Amino acid sequence: MPLPFVCVFFSGLEKVVLVIQSQRNSYHVRQAVERKVEILHQAAELGKVTPETVVSYVSYWLLVYLSRLFATYGQSAFWFFFIEDETRVRLAAVLQVLHRYQVQEEWFLGKRLHDNEASIIHHYAFSEDPSSFGYPDPAAGWALSSPLLRRLAERIQHEHLKSDFTIDWKHEIALYIWEEGNGPELTAVPEFCTEPRQNCATTFTTYLPNCGDPVSKNDLFVAVKTCQKFHSERVPVVKATWEKDAGFLEYYSDVTDASIPTINLGVPNTERGHCGKTFAILKRFLSKAVPKTEWLLIADDDTLISLPRLRRLLRCYDPKEAVSLGERYGYGLVFNGYSYTTGGGGMVLNRVAVSRLLSSGCSCYSDDAPDDMVLGRCFTLLGVPITHSPLFHQAQPDDYSNALISLQEAISFHKHWNIDPMAVYKHWLQDTHPLDEL
Repeated sequence: MPLPFVCVFFSGLEKVVLVIQSQRNSYHVRQAVERKVEILHQAAELGKVTPETVVSYVSYWLLVYLSRLFATYGQSAFWFFFIEDETRVRLAAVLQVLHRYQVQEEWFLGKRLHDNEASIIHHYAFSEDPSSFGYPDPAAGWALSSPLLRRLAERIQHEHLKSDFTIDWKHEIALYIWEEGNGPELTAVPEFCTEPRQNCATTFTTYLPNCGDPVSKNDLFVAVKTCQKFHSERVPVVKATWEKDAGFLEYYSDVTDASIPTINLGVPNTERGHCGKTFAILKRFLSKAVPKTEWLLIADDDTLISLPRLRRLLRCYDPKEAVSLGERYGYGLVFNGYSYTTGGGGMVLNRVAVSRLLSSGCSCYSDDAPDDMVLGRCFTLLGVPITHSPLFHQAQPDDYSNALISLQEAISFHKHWNIDPMAVYKHWLQDTHPLDEL
């Protein structure tokens, strides 16, 4: 696996390796290159030496790269500082912050997030007091001292991870570093910021950038997966919330119900997985049975979504480039596994990606196979990257740090368990002043 975008600086005798976490989609590569140019310009103004710059890509989950980072730079570097491709950096301020900490010690620095309630996406860790454990907000930047990275790199080489699944890497890497109390906790650094304020060394622009006019509502086809037992329970929520924002939308069920209406694709309903139904949807998307659009959203009947925000985000992506977009999870990433877009948060594909997938012959091994994981495995084999956006959510709002999602313009949430879905939609997803529809 190649290294991510890396910039190397000298600050006195302290060598700092700055890592820009990006993704293989061309939009994110351009953003990372812009950040790199900005940082190198600041380094030149400060008179810092830049002996080498490595330009490459990165998996959104970074733990698998730590060993390679240390092997490449660990013998001379004192600090490793990680940012995202939308993180703005004041290099002089970052170097000043890092200078406060003794580089001979193990340090894990960042903007501290914590769970408000026990969270399913974090396997209910620290359920008695979720706020007791802190993990970094990657948008604000986070840092590891070289002694800590050395120990992590050695552990990764010889120790199996407790789970094959990667759900929320920022929480999981904090747990890995903490090592059940044997490693350091995250040290909160007030100068690592997302919202601009005085004395910030870093700030974050947005996860929902302005790339121009939103994609037309008539260039997005929406497929909602449902089944007969949820026709009266879940479908009315979709109709009362986000259906009105769709240009083209169809409900796919195990029975035909003219009152909704639903379409029976001839695939029996399964209790889990739904791979057979999803592949039938993909084939229908390319057929003449539905209007021809560039983009496809596949959502569950208990997914809550903001289609206007999704259409704004899609403007950033080139429809001529194969795109698979959503909340990214991973399976077996340490041992050449694959990433996939979680189904509950909504899976967004463009026509190029669907065409490549179906023409490849990749298919379900059973109708009840996990559709999102099968798609992820297929796209990995085809070399189509899974593009992550933290605006998609596989779980409910309470399963995420309130400090994090309150600053986002979320695109989706999932599940109706023990919540009022109408209230969740109104609070988190409904824009007070929506953009004019195209």
